[in-house]
Amino acid sequence: MSSANRPPKITIIHPDLGIGGAERLIIDVALALQNRGHRVTIYTSHRDKSHCFEEARDGTLDVRVRGNTLFPAHIGGRFHVLMAIARQVHLTLSLLAESSSSPDGAGADATQPQDEEDEIFIVDQVPACVPILKTWGSRRSPRTRAGQQRQAHQRILFYCHFPDQLLARKDEGGDLLRVVKTLYRAPFDWFEGWAMSAADKVVANSRFTRGVITGVFGSQRLGDLSVVYPCVDTEARGDRKGDEGAGGLWGGKKILLSVNRFERKKDMALAIRAYHGLGKEKRLGTRLVIAGGYDHRVQENVQYHKELEHLATGLGLQTATAKTVVSALSVPDSIDVLFLLSVPTAFRDILLLQSKLLLYTPVNEHFGIVPVEAMRAGIPVLASNTGGPLETIVEGETGWLRDAKNDADWTAVMNKVLYEMDQTELDRMSAAAKKRVESEFSLTAMGGKLEDEIADMLRKERRPFNGFQQILALLALLGVVFAVSVTFLLRLL
Repeated sequence: MSSANRPPKITIIHPDLGIGGAERLIIDVALALQNRGHRVTIYTSHRDKSHCFEEARDGTLDVRVRGNTLFPAHIGGRFHVLMAIARQVHLTLSLLAESSSSPDGAGADATQPQDEEDEIFIVDQVPACVPILKTWGSRRSPRTRAGQQRQAHQRILFYCHFPDQLLARKDEGGDLLRVVKTLYRAPFDWFEGWAMSAADKVVANSRFTRGVITGVFGSQRLGDLSVVYPCVDTEARGDRKGDEGAGGLWGGKKILLSVNRFERKKDMALAIRAYHGLGKEKRLGTRLVIAGGYDHRVQENVQYHKELEHLATGLGLQTATAKTVVSALSVPDSIDVLFLLSVPTAFRDILLLQSKLLLYTPVNEHFGIVPVEAMRAGIPVLASNTGGPLETIVEGETGWLRDAKNDADWTAVMNKVLYEMDQTELDRMSAAAKKRVESEFSLTAMGGKLEDEIADMLRKERRPFNGFQQILALLALLGVVFAVSVTFLLRLL
């Protein structure tokens, strides 16, 4: 694949290695390529070892934290996008300085002939670093053993989860604040497409996302977009029948499981309402478990958890909240709805293995890795009939797709799984789900697709990009926006 017939070095740039879906994806990208012989390094601006996936802290992957000393994540709870760009620029400059100071590459084995190693940068979420890498990154020339210089091939792949400008909330607050937000976002919305266009290839996480990206930025600007589905590790993680035979969690209660970050757009309230719809008698011997990413630094996580608690108790359901596995396992039998905050991966996998049904409530989710994780565990999935689940779930074969605005339809599927399907039907769905994940959404499948995209980039000339002058203009623009934004914030305070 590279000029020395060795896999190219992979350098991944990701803003924050927390425990969300984007973080799980980038960890899996690293694992998939590392398993195929690539030397992989992840650079990030933030990693809390108590709040990240195991592979990001246990030495499985080479993770380096850079660009976290000059700029905070936000200013007074605002200016997240500005700070994200500033932090990534700082990270990228640190990365380039670190690489240029080491003739054999940062962290490389000096005994290896790194002068012949091509490099692929994989960037996701924030594209701020892409023009910088395109303009200056390719100018790094490793030394050969004869002291000569060689221009190693370098390519940049941007993995787009969803256009950031469509995720920004511009309709909050009064008229004046909305106008200010619109003006504030305008340069960043332009910048997002411009920065992405510097990549040698842009890939999307689903056909749904690809259509949205094309609609926002246009097909000419970014070239042909490929789809690389996120994946899960399909290595053995336990046996459903064996775990159930051991007695199961909470005395063998039938578990209905929802796994998502505690964000309003994930709409876990739907799961609570639909569960309530079963009625008191049919809820006996069952439990709704809402487990997900929770960061006490994120105000929305804290607020939404409280809102969900109030909703459940208002419906007459008994609730409890657990922050550790020990406290989760010791909740009283009377608890109907259990909230698990930032559940560890190992315990989440146990929950998946022992649940009867996964409830995936977000609407227009860009891809949605949780349904795939559930199918890997062999449990059926009930999801919104929009977005990524349309590509992952096969109706009636691996799960069901229902209108998220119709609580009764969701209640009906819960009732079907709990009381109407026999074990033969459930086993059939379990086998179909596992087979689909293995063929379409495994580490092997994603690794193969990524290597195809990398090989395609290396076969072709780099996409043209006259970025030097534009970067200077961008930095000047960001300086102006920053000054205006700080001035406005100070006046508000």
